[in-house]
Amino acid sequence: MTEAKVQPGACGFPVLITVESISKKEIKVRLGSGCEMLQKMNEGLTNLDWRKGIFGKVCDSLIYRLANACISHVACPVPSAIIKAIEVEIGAAVPKDVTMSFSKE
Repeated sequence: MTEAKVQPGACGFPVLITVESISKKEIKVRLGSGCEMLQKMNEGLTNLDWRKGIFGKVCDSLIYRLANACISHVACPVPSAIIKAIEVEIGAAVPKDVTMSFSKE
């Protein structure tokens, strides 16, 4: 099981992403958050075949299509974090933190 914690910023809704292998081909993703939009995404994140439709072009990704249907904030970092957590769970990436830092002068 892989977990990723996301502090998305101004919205104030931290997210715990949990990715669990069900079989060699299938995974289950769960988003724990107070954000209603992310809670709605959970409905489409069960029993996913990670070999089909997750990794590819951004607009074709199942994760981003689901995010498009559920999330109204285009800059939400959670869809990218979901894909990174899936990569770690299936062994396609090492668990390495990603950061974004902003400053305005």
